[in-house]
Amino acid sequence: MDRISFLPLEIKLSILSRVSIKQAVRTSALARSWRNIWTHLPCLDLNSERDPLGKTCNFRKFGSLYVVSPSWIQRVRRLVSSLQGPLSVFQLHFSGLCFFCSDECVLVRSLLDLLLQKGGVKTLDLAFYINPGKIHLPWFHSLQVLRLFGCHVALPTGFSGFHRLETLSMRYVQISNDDLNLLLRTSSNLISLVLSNCGTLQNPLSVNLSLPSLRHLEFTINDRTDYNLQNLSVVSFPCLEHAEIKYDRTDYNSQNLARMVLRLVTSVTMVSSLKLEFDVLKCLSLVILPFNFTIPRLRFLMFYLDVNTMDRKVYNAFFWLLRSMPFLEELQVDLKRVNYNQADRLAIPMKELLVEKHNGFACLERTVTSVTINMGKLDAIANIAWIQFFLLNAKGLKLLKIGYSDGGDMPSFIEVLQKAEVTSSDAKVMFFDRVTDQITKLEVRAKA
Repeated sequence: MDRISFLPLEIKLSILSRVSIKQAVRTSALARSWRNIWTHLPCLDLNSERDPLGKTCNFRKFGSLYVVSPSWIQRVRRLVSSLQGPLSVFQLHFSGLCFFCSDECVLVRSLLDLLLQKGGVKTLDLAFYINPGKIHLPWFHSLQVLRLFGCHVALPTGFSGFHRLETLSMRYVQISNDDLNLLLRTSSNLISLVLSNCGTLQNPLSVNLSLPSLRHLEFTINDRTDYNLQNLSVVSFPCLEHAEIKYDRTDYNSQNLARMVLRLVTSVTMVSSLKLEFDVLKCLSLVILPFNFTIPRLRFLMFYLDVNTMDRKVYNAFFWLLRSMPFLEELQVDLKRVNYNQADRLAIPMKELLVEKHNGFACLERTVTSVTINMGKLDAIANIAWIQFFLLNAKGLKLLKIGYSDGGDMPSFIEVLQKAEVTSSDAKVMFFDRVTDQITKLEVRAKA
């Protein structure tokens, strides 16, 4: 008895959604009852690297790259035309080896217009690793998730907002100042926002972040931002729970960008989770930090630190952060691998600034119970000072986790650590290899 053919439509679609679109279409040959099942698929994931619609010969070789063939886009168009619609999810990804010619850009725009005719889409995910030219986004009234990578986009004429939009992610997107601000201003229900490397060199952005429903914010400042971002206006986010601020630059001397980073950090006062990736601390060390700044709800903090660029100003920025987080419970520190030609130079200032008792940190006195320190190689010169700082100052510490990718001379490292002064009687130290997940536990005892 053919039990599969008598399954409900919802279960059949659930099965087909777990295979490639090419395999889903082939199920039409199974039986008459399966002939048009695939046309009811709510999700369509197309990736040029996997090329589920044909062989890679559909991408014309151009040097070391591939030009997307019009025939491939035409097959995608015929595929979408056969779907009943509307779609819940539409993903169109092109690998780093593929790029478009002008003719293909027209086909992509016509494909988006076809999606609009089919009733729109709830999740739209477009990724182009080489910019395909300007794409005009149709007015998808039911759009809830919009993810764009490597696009040059423009909003439709008379655009009044994606009123159901909850997630917006834009990375390496060229968009005009007016369009970006209009999109943010009309997205009153936006919950998650990611902005990274957006704008154009000819049209510096002046971004106004005023989103009352926002819960997740990720903002990246790097070399392109210095040219692209002319003004950043930030207001308080009353519902914000998680924020990620990234500063990815090789030049740390820009006072303008340092003030921009400070403005972002001091505007996320309602978050419970904060990540400061790359070298935000180094950037903050360039400006005068306010002393009356607090994040009262913060429970988790992660920050990245380049040990090779440490100086007294960076430590002051780190101490300022700790003082502003009175109820911090969990802390994660990611240390960049030390340049061992500078290890001896770094050892003395690190010991002077860290390996001693410090006052004025309410979180270390009462609330911090878990600390994770991720490093490259275990060594007793450059990174031991950070471990000793928390063992010495975190009075309520219960677990100190040390992650590493190169064990180095672990016996010597453990020997130094066992001699460290420990304040918390409940403190336990655990090493874990980030490559093999091997765990080593170490007993440490509080000293009077």
